[in-house]
Amino acid sequence: MKPILTLLLCWLALQTSAQSFQFAFVTDLHVGGATGADDLRRTVKDINANPNLKFVLLTGDLTEFGSDEELQLAKTIIDSLQKPWYAIPGNHDANWSESGSNTFKRVFKGESFYFEYGGFAFIATASGPNMRMGPGQVPREHLVWLDSTLNHLPNPKIPIVYINHYPQDASLNNWYDALDRVKKRNVQLFLCGHGHQNKVYDFEHIPGVMGRSNLRAKAEVGGYNIVTLTKNEAVFMEKTPGTDQLRSWATIPLYDHEFSKDTTRFSRPSYAVNEQYAQVKTLWQYQDNSDIGSGITVQNDLILCSNTNGLLYALDEKGQKKWSFQTAGKVYATPAANRKYAVIASSDRWIYAVNRKNGSLRWKYETGKAAVGSPVIYENAVYVGGSDGHFRAFDLKTGKVLWDFDGVKGFIVTKPLIYQNKIYFGCWANDFYALDLKTGKLVWKWNNGSPNRMYSPAACYPVGTNNRIFIVAPDRYMTALDAATGQVIWRKQNPDVRVRESMGLSTDGSLVYVKTMQGNVYGVSTTATAMELPWKAEVQLDYEICPTAIVEKDGVVYVPGNSGLLTAIDRQTGQTRWQHKLSNALVSGITPLGRGKVLVSTMDGKVTCLQAN
Repeated sequence: MKPILTLLLCWLALQTSAQSFQFAFVTDLHVGGATGADDLRRTVKDINANPNLKFVLLTGDLTEFGSDEELQLAKTIIDSLQKPWYAIPGNHDANWSESGSNTFKRVFKGESFYFEYGGFAFIATASGPNMRMGPGQVPREHLVWLDSTLNHLPNPKIPIVYINHYPQDASLNNWYDALDRVKKRNVQLFLCGHGHQNKVYDFEHIPGVMGRSNLRAKAEVGGYNIVTLTKNEAVFMEKTPGTDQLRSWATIPLYDHEFSKDTTRFSRPSYAVNEQYAQVKTLWQYQDNSDIGSGITVQNDLILCSNTNGLLYALDEKGQKKWSFQTAGKVYATPAANRKYAVIASSDRWIYAVNRKNGSLRWKYETGKAAVGSPVIYENAVYVGGSDGHFRAFDLKTGKVLWDFDGVKGFIVTKPLIYQNKIYFGCWANDFYALDLKTGKLVWKWNNGSPNRMYSPAACYPVGTNNRIFIVAPDRYMTALDAATGQVIWRKQNPDVRVRESMGLSTDGSLVYVKTMQGNVYGVSTTATAMELPWKAEVQLDYEICPTAIVEKDGVVYVPGNSGLLTAIDRQTGQTRWQHKLSNALVSGITPLGRGKVLVSTMDGKVTCLQAN
């Protein structure tokens, strides 16, 4: 009887896997935008009225700006679905998130998912970019999770549908890391959003399908896709909510591609530049299991780092971990430190001060919302802004609040500037502030006048010199403000010099370095009455949106790149001294140590110590 029973069970399993089933494929909801919430409500109602739909996939950009309010509204509407649903974040949920994506993770119970249905495994990862403008990136911790998930599949041969918000191409700086992993198993289909259109792709021989946005755009009603899956094919039909309109537009054959036998050589990032500049050596490299979305701080003999697993930790001068301190939320702040203390802000709502030597907690302070901005230490105080509309000063030793400015309109992600007894910072509400350093009183506030908060001067690290404050922003404007009054000295948008968020001050204070989206590096005069460009580097980078600060030390200007490239430029001649590619991820921090040695962090969790001879 046992052989017969086994055959019967196998036959039933085959029949089940051969049966077709349908699910809803909904993407790019943008709740918080003009029609996002209403379009989603209409789609939810339409899905609930269809008894054939077994579940719903929501593949990113659930909100417009990633705010707590938008995320909660989206979740409330989605909760009215009468079917199982699964969601991942997109770049709009992550890049401008006041909580560093912590709220998405909390409200939606995670940023990735795995489940099985109808003989298929559905596996989804997040895509960023998180808190730092740049290409998308499957977070380092999600690649670690993906490895574990694929290695522990109950059935290693089960057909896989892989899901990510971004297309699996150079839109993601580590597309190959994800593809190489899923191709070790029986991946048969890939689903994505991001492009707001129905489109069929081939991602290194994996059939890919992009779904249209749920938004109505210029139409009267939005739309989504209904996918019919069988053992042999996936049929995509665009559905117009509230109507009988159902348009079949793509049929994708499904089968085991046996990628282990595929000998095709696909494009991968080139590291040939490292051979060109062989004088640059890697002394050591530390690989984190999470993203590093911030810079690093060196204090005495310790290198202080933070990551998106909520850790503040210290490395020694050889890259060995000495201690770590765990917070309960993602950290995107650069640590601040002096001889005794290290301070960090976490998306778990707390500001922490620890013993610099061993990481033991000295004090902590709970804010009203997540804190994703970087703290700064000056004399015996630490200054830091949050997402709760507050900017605070604390006694560094005790954690006592010295003053609390509660008039910030948006949330803060920048590293504040201390200059002329004032502290300066921007926020994601188009405002830029100057507070009295001793009292916290508002000295002046400037607004760029844009109705679009995504153009805010929020991500740049402002610089001050010659009684002026300089900022750049995503609206491609560079602005010089009077440090004392906030009056505009000059403000310029140059189509040939498309500045964005990356800038830095020369050692002698005569230039503000800026990096353009075209990949040029300029020095802007700090004394002229208009935007003058007396210095230009003789370098041509690729398309560049990395917001990390430019740094000069010992006559070398260090320029960060959004694909892991660090460029060292001679301050006097503008010539490239050397370039080095550390990874294919965003350079998130540069800390020159002198004598040709420099520490660099990249978004994919690497801390690298380079030596240029």
